[in-house]
Amino acid sequence: MEESIFRSELMEWYQTSQRSLPWREAPNAYSCWLSEIILQQTRVAQGAPYYARFLETYPTVQDLADAPEEEVMRLWQGLGYYSRARNLHKCAKTVSHEMNNTFPSTYAGLQKLPGIGKYTAAAIASIVFNEAVPAVDGNMYRVFARYFGIQTDIASPKAFKEFFELGATIIDSGKPGDFNQAVMDLGATVCTPKKPLCDTCPLASGCHALAKGSQGDLPVKKKKIKVRERHLNYIVIRNGDKTFMRKREAGDVWQDLYDFHLIETEKPTDFDLLTDTVLESLIKTGASLADSSPTFKHVLSHQRLFARFYIIEAQGSGLDEILQNTGLKAYTDQEIESLAKPILIENYLKKYLDGRLLLA
Repeated sequence: MEESIFRSELMEWYQTSQRSLPWREAPNAYSCWLSEIILQQTRVAQGAPYYARFLETYPTVQDLADAPEEEVMRLWQGLGYYSRARNLHKCAKTVSHEMNNTFPSTYAGLQKLPGIGKYTAAAIASIVFNEAVPAVDGNMYRVFARYFGIQTDIASPKAFKEFFELGATIIDSGKPGDFNQAVMDLGATVCTPKKPLCDTCPLASGCHALAKGSQGDLPVKKKKIKVRERHLNYIVIRNGDKTFMRKREAGDVWQDLYDFHLIETEKPTDFDLLTDTVLESLIKTGASLADSSPTFKHVLSHQRLFARFYIIEAQGSGLDEILQNTGLKAYTDQEIESLAKPILIENYLKKYLDGRLLLA
């Protein structure tokens, strides 16, 4: 009963309130697919001009398939997420060269193409080929969760199956494309993530979230960010009036910023227990520990950093040989001030740099 009311009220609303979008004028598999790929993680207002340019430049899937990749990438420029453009071109080649310019006509068949996932396949299958398959995206999660009061975390593995099965029972089997687009439009214009327009919603009378005032709590999406703890032991190598620093490489935080020689350990470790080829070589040449800092704590979105700084007064003899291939270079205090550094390093220097790079 609840499902049938939802469907009838939604479809009635859609007949008079649907958005006028260029790809809806005379949908075919190519234009529908093109619009769906362009609109992934892109607002309609931003994507519409790109859709028009692509359709004008490449009127058919064969035109797109035959285009040089560089040309396709240039036309895509500004949309971001460039893997979409590469998959777009790859998919066009597959359809053109292996399928005689004809897209598969089923939900299952469409998913076999490059860059087409469950949502895109469902959208094309329902809109173009009239297959009764729900297109589960953020709009459907939000509209269904609020109307039916669903408490399932949409980030959980079971969420898609639950919402897909619910959609399959509600979808208008005679007009599945209109049903999916109606959910899209309602979610985009009325049942929005923030400040939903409940006063004008066609489903307001049966909405669980509105009745309980829980619109802001649904859909449930718990962000499970695993915070990693890291213990950083910085070896601040001094030689005369210069300090050695290195530019961080790609593959970790703070790419292209400067820090000191680093020994990372799994847990807090005393200086005497630190093992490292560079440190051991320095000590063998007579280098000594001048002082150490207390622990500095620094929190990133996915990491919690604990850092200690150990100043080593190094001898000139053999220093160049020890530090070769480490990326470490000697800088004066004035030069260090002009280097781009992580805030953790900046905080250390601000606290302990007073004319000279020596701990108080």
